[in-house]
Amino acid sequence: MRNAQRGFSLLELMIIVAIIGILAAIVIPNWASTSRNKKYDPEITAMFAEIGVREEQYKSELGNGAYLPAATCPASPTPAGIDFNALCVGVSGAWYDLRVNPTDSSIRCTYAVTTGLNGTLPAAPAPCTAAAATLTGSWYYIIATCDMDGAGGTNATFCTSSWSNQQTNLNYGS
Repeated sequence: MRNAQRGFSLLELMIIVAIIGILAAIVIPNWASTSRNKKYDPEITAMFAEIGVREEQYKSELGNGAYLPAATCPASPTPAGIDFNALCVGVSGAWYDLRVNPTDSSIRCTYAVTTGLNGTLPAAPAPCTAAAATLTGSWYYIIATCDMDGAGGTNATFCTSSWSNQQTNLNYGS
């Protein structure tokens, strides 16, 4: 009888260990993926805010009511990060004119600013598009592209605009 109790306890322990192993096999990869992707959210939110403020300043101080377009910089997402000041801001160009001050010393995503004048409609990707009736005056939208898994392939894309300060996920990568 005593041996039967030990055998049953060992069997119970083996079942519990198996269940924990199965749960760990499911939960840990999902947790790792989510935590890896979430490291980009603070950068994107801060850079969108910084670029948006700089666009508004440029429009009111130098742009005569127009925003300044800025080409994609850096040329491709860099999961390891790059020095945005050295590569993009430099000493001339739109990023320099905007006086963008990156919020982190190492930027991982690319940023591009597209602008338009009153009477033109943006060709922003959905769901970052605006209803024609809501736009008055010049406008801009910013696209951020990030290689969140560091493997290339499908990149995550985010958008914000002058007509909606909300950050929109156009796609969240592969």
